[in-house]
Amino acid sequence: MIGLLILAEKNLGTGLIATVVHTLGSRPPQLEATELDHSAPPEQIEALLRQGLEKVDRGDGVLILADVYGATHTNIACRLLTRGHIELITGVNLPMLLRVLNYRQLKMDDLIDKALSGGCGGIICAANPAKIQESK
Repeated sequence: MIGLLILAEKNLGTGLIATVVHTLGSRPPQLEATELDHSAPPEQIEALLRQGLEKVDRGDGVLILADVYGATHTNIACRLLTRGHIELITGVNLPMLLRVLNYRQLKMDDLIDKALSGGCGGIICAANPAKIQESK
């Protein structure tokens, strides 16, 4: 099973995990959040990221779900990526996380596709739900 690491500012990751626990009734295995203080030095951020990866990697790889691309923490994560084993997707949201949790038995590339479709598919204009169909 592919491990999942949420890489985000402060309480975002733990908030997403708490919502998953509420929704599913229990905490899925190999799911962690690395809570960051963006004022921390890069070396400290890298150490926290490495610790998080170690917690969730059982040999099948890790998918990192981060808040925003281009920030210090995602730039550091990019240096740790290993194609097919440690991958990164940014723009984490609850629909993305729930989708990934339901498909962790897939291979990494397929899981990435599910994450991207879950994240995008969860963005709906409530005043005009059909609008999402127009953008496809």
